[in-house]
Amino acid sequence: MSNVRQIIEESLEDLDLFIKDNKKTAYKNFRKVMNAFNHHSVTESDFNGTTGYGYDDTGRDKLEDIYADVFGAEDALVRTQIISGTHAISLVLLSLLKKGDELLYITGEPYDTLEKVIGHDENDIGSLAEMGVKYSHIPLKENAFDEEKILSAVTADTKMIAIQRSRGYSMRRSVSIGQIEAVIKKIKAEYPDIIIFVDNCYGEFVEDREPVEAGADIIAGSLIKNPGGGLSKMGGYVAGNKDLITRVSYRLTVPGIGKEMGASLNALTDMYQGFFMAPHAVMESVNGALLTSMVLSKAGMTTDPHYADERTDLIQSVSFNTEEEMITFSQMIQKASPVNSKFLPIPDKLPGYENPVIMAAGTFVQGASLELSADGPIKPPYTVFVQGGLQIEHVMYALEEALKALGIEEV
Repeated sequence: MSNVRQIIEESLEDLDLFIKDNKKTAYKNFRKVMNAFNHHSVTESDFNGTTGYGYDDTGRDKLEDIYADVFGAEDALVRTQIISGTHAISLVLLSLLKKGDELLYITGEPYDTLEKVIGHDENDIGSLAEMGVKYSHIPLKENAFDEEKILSAVTADTKMIAIQRSRGYSMRRSVSIGQIEAVIKKIKAEYPDIIIFVDNCYGEFVEDREPVEAGADIIAGSLIKNPGGGLSKMGGYVAGNKDLITRVSYRLTVPGIGKEMGASLNALTDMYQGFFMAPHAVMESVNGALLTSMVLSKAGMTTDPHYADERTDLIQSVSFNTEEEMITFSQMIQKASPVNSKFLPIPDKLPGYENPVIMAAGTFVQGASLELSADGPIKPPYTVFVQGGLQIEHVMYALEEALKALGIEEV
């Protein structure tokens, strides 16, 4: 056995209690999924799908009922026509906000991919700004909601307060369901009519509750992240209060039609089975993140979250000592991938980023963040954001190859 493999296996033993606790969470979530499948009597015929307009797609409609039950919502929209997490989030924002309303993000600025959705002025085509919607944000304060500032920032025009559960590619911490529940209670006590929206990307099934169960009115996410279980090839979801879901469905299709149309083609088997697998696959990814944190900490890197920290999403950041280490690690993640391992990622300029970005992802589903990937901008502190890993064995393999390439044989 190589020294590197011994480091990894010893780290797994050190993490045994954390992994056992995570399995308990996975089982709680699995019971919710299993109970929903049984309650709605899933049959083989539900996988048949539809073509054309998608009328009377009983399998699609049943899957939406299952999502609603599992996430504690009144209704859900689960569609192949939602192309990404950003699309799902945008549907919520663009369907529920109108001229004169204000959108207030209370976890700082959202993902870069939402910059054009929010817009800067009326010349940004299709944006909230063009619609006349106002926008502001309040950063977290020491990785917690700045409740005093949030409550004082609310105006008569504040229609929606948005929370990005995951850290995304920022250096802030992700927010837990407990934190979300506490701040929602404070907001709703004073402003009960404000819509609370949670971007749930990267967070589904990491904890044993979802944001709607903590008081959120509506949530959104991507099927090629957590809830797709590594099997869904496309799609996104929105879940929450029924009246809000109706409005979102009218934005996705057309007013008066809403959820009644939208062909599922041959995607339903993967969508059902992926959701069935999701609690297990998500926890495999979380355990892989714990292992990554511990092993690379031992190797002298700075990791966040620490392996003993509370987890509420998949993302693990690793800060390297040099640019060369950062690039080498990312390239080895690509080389250790089951798909496109022969390609060598190199840093390059991307729209919206000041520095070159390196991106490593050899995934079965393009852009699937539940599969192992790593990326980050090339700038101090040389931080790579690692996410995914459908099975912990893949993370072990990738870490072993990366440590060897970095010349780390002992810690």
